[in-house]
Amino acid sequence: MRYGAIIESPKRETRTTTESSRHILVVDDDPMVCIAIEIYLQRNGFRVTIADGGEAGLRALEHQQFDLMIVDIFMPHMRGFESIRFFHDHAPAIPLIAMSGYAFADLNSPAPDFLRMALELGAARCLRKPFTPNALLAAVKDCLAERHAAAARLG
Repeated sequence: MRYGAIIESPKRETRTTTESSRHILVVDDDPMVCIAIEIYLQRNGFRVTIADGGEAGLRALEHQQFDLMIVDIFMPHMRGFESIRFFHDHAPAIPLIAMSGYAFADLNSPAPDFLRMALELGAARCLRKPFTPNALLAAVKDCLAERHAAAARLG
């Protein structure tokens, strides 16, 4: 996958669950993370679009509708929380799951809690890499249920 690419997964017609219409944007510069998330979400009936980096993710938001975003905090060309802030500002109604595998070389120094900071910038949930498939699915389903409940209250 070349940097900045947007790849939409093929639509699966075999599922008739409500998840089959749910479209998720995954923004991460690590192709292995993207593939793992894409495969697992597809197996659970979701449509997935992969954006290789922040700029590609913003382009995808301009051209498609999404029900949820999963965004890596640290990517090239976007400094730390810039991606979370940009994505939340561009699509505040779409729940955002922030993920990070950032580790510090010096374990004795106090480390900032990047995932807590992401929540303060608008993320609905956070996942620390590596996470289990069950943790991913639980976070996705929780965010989608909360969005559906909020929409039902409003309309």
